[in-house]
Amino acid sequence: MDLSTVRDLARATPAERNRVVDLLRAGAILVVVLGHWLMAAVQVRDGELVVGHLLGLAQWTHPLTWVFQVMPVFFVVGGYANALSWRSARRRNLPYAGWLRSRLRRLLVPVVPLLLLWLAATGAAWEAGVPAGTLRTASQVALVPTWFLAAYVVVCALAPATLWLWERFGWASVAAGVVLGGLVDLVSIGADLLLVGFANYVVVWATVSQLGYAWLDGRLAGTGRRLLLAAVGGLATLALVALGPYPVSMIGLDGAAVNNSYPTRVTMLSLGLLQAGLVLALEPLLARWLRHPRVWTATVLVNTRIMTLYLWHLTAMVLVIGALLLLGGPGLGIDPVSAGWWMTRPLWWALLGVVTAGAVAALGRFETPAADDSSPPPVWLPVVVAAVACAGLGLMAAQGVVGDDGVHWWWPVLTIAAVGLLLLRPGAPAAAGRGRR
Repeated sequence: MDLSTVRDLARATPAERNRVVDLLRAGAILVVVLGHWLMAAVQVRDGELVVGHLLGLAQWTHPLTWVFQVMPVFFVVGGYANALSWRSARRRNLPYAGWLRSRLRRLLVPVVPLLLLWLAATGAAWEAGVPAGTLRTASQVALVPTWFLAAYVVVCALAPATLWLWERFGWASVAAGVVLGGLVDLVSIGADLLLVGFANYVVVWATVSQLGYAWLDGRLAGTGRRLLLAAVGGLATLALVALGPYPVSMIGLDGAAVNNSYPTRVTMLSLGLLQAGLVLALEPLLARWLRHPRVWTATVLVNTRIMTLYLWHLTAMVLVIGALLLLGGPGLGIDPVSAGWWMTRPLWWALLGVVTAGAVAALGRFETPAADDSSPPPVWLPVVVAAVACAGLGLMAAQGVVGDDGVHWWWPVLTIAAVGLLLLRPGAPAAAGRGRR
């Protein structure tokens, strides 16, 4: 998409659109991208690549994750957008199956090129004799973004149900989510049942998304109410960390007895209350800032290619590290967290930004699939696609696509096949009457 097209889109923005939603979405993803690039503390030592993690090397950075762990903000924005979209579908008498297929096409189609690349690259590298551990680490790092995509797809599929709960029970539905999330943690942590904790990928993020419903419906109007929400979330998070088993870092740490983000814990929900209250308190200021044409055009530019940027930024980093290793490791000999390392981070960001921009330019078109005017599919089809794709994406985010026995090709192939079902056109064009009020 060229810049002139982006400018046209920016100028054509309806006056009633809440531009702050788009700004928060773009800002959250940019913070995630820069944060991932910063946390990768890689170094070549005695001819070997040593992979470190900033949070493991500098404990003083742990409190900063309360600011830079911005996934709660993205789910708040997602809740706002999903509620708008589903209510529009209801007014147009578009059934759930048709609505969900449309949402899934925009979310899942962009992941297909990424999976095809890693399927081909790991297969070729395995045949060439590259060690399984190296391939597993590379693919796992590159596919980390798919955990969030899987969680978001599930929350999106459940949005009509959670929106009904919000419309029926209001803040009581949020309170119920908080209690249920706490109970999941109580069982998971108390009984040392890690798998139980993964239920909070749904409970916590679905509850956080309801804050977006509250925002849309004016139930968080006024700076005072928003700051109160932030205070409740901040005090709850402090109490959970100080009195409970939860660590300070809101980003997962290897080897930690309890992680806040793997699996998602109730601390992500309290952090969501804190972050939602703070960013929404800034909404009037941000809305005024977005009146500047250049600011809004930049926001539109990021949003038009936001999934490609998110999905490919770590693959770009893995490719850059691999290329530098082939060149003898220039720039990778600096001790992580040293003064020299910090001074070179802007250059590191710039290099990765250029490579990522190339991927976005080449592959961003997958974010805008062709218009689909076919009849809604049977309801089972998008539901099965969501379930199968999320299972595959979650497994790949946790384990990469390579094991000691070779490339686990069935994970990406299964996910790609599921996404392919979304592109089938089983019916004739939808009847014009579907849009009746």
